[in-house]
Amino acid sequence: MAKKSTSKMPKRKEEFLYRGKKVADLSKMSVEEVAELLPARQRRSIKRGFSKEHKKLLVNLRARDAIRTHLRDMIIFPDMVGKSIEIHNGKTFEKVEILPEMVGHYFGEFALTRARVTHGSAGVGATRSSKYVPLK
Repeated sequence: MAKKSTSKMPKRKEEFLYRGKKVADLSKMSVEEVAELLPARQRRSIKRGFSKEHKKLLVNLRARDAIRTHLRDMIIFPDMVGKSIEIHNGKTFEKVEILPEMVGHYFGEFALTRARVTHGSAGVGATRSSKYVPLK
């Protein structure tokens, strides 16, 4: 019998390319050069400049592998690939492993703020038919 893979990471057939460039090449580029490849919204926020908190997060990410943050509007850069980040969803911190496919997206896209709703069965008095109780 064949052994099942225990890894939750999807297997890739080939190396990931972002706009025709490999992640290793992208990580060697400056922030401004990477910004030219990103979509318009991300380009604009980079052009306007980072806040003190964003700059501090970038410095901490280069120094450490695992980090916690409330900054959901931070853009994922190529040098963040492979890092483990805990992103606040409003209640708890959700652990997210940065993959190459996430480059150019925001942190908040990977830590959802609203939980999936699962409705149970209706209770007594919830429907008109439940009012009728037969007498013996």
